[in-house]
Amino acid sequence: QVQIVESGGGLVQPGGSLRLSCAVSGSALSLFVMYWYRQAPGKQREQVARVTRGDLTTYEEFVEGRFTISRDNAKNTVYLQMNNLKPEDTAIYFCNANRITGLGEEFDYWGQGTQVTVSS
Repeated sequence: QVQIVESGGGLVQPGGSLRLSCAVSGSALSLFVMYWYRQAPGKQREQVARVTRGDLTTYEEFVEGRFTISRDNAKNTVYLQMNNLKPEDTAIYFCNANRITGLGEEFDYWGQGTQVTVSS
């Protein structure tokens, strides 16, 4: 059973930084494409960043240049370094692990999320 646990959220002032962690257990992290999503109050969940099995990273435009996603397969952990945070970054941040096998089977796992609040 794959489990995902996010941590590192909290309250930070505008312009501040946080680093979120996503610990994966029950399977090797190296099997998965990893994503960070977020959901603000009253809004739909949206993708923030992605890191592939080969360490290729992609970002949504609204975080490009401010956020950095990385993975440490040895520690089974994915990170999201968030710099120059803005009030509009306030949301619950979720980690997602996704894998599609050679047979076309899809495995998709979510954590419970961690709250990030950007406010003065």
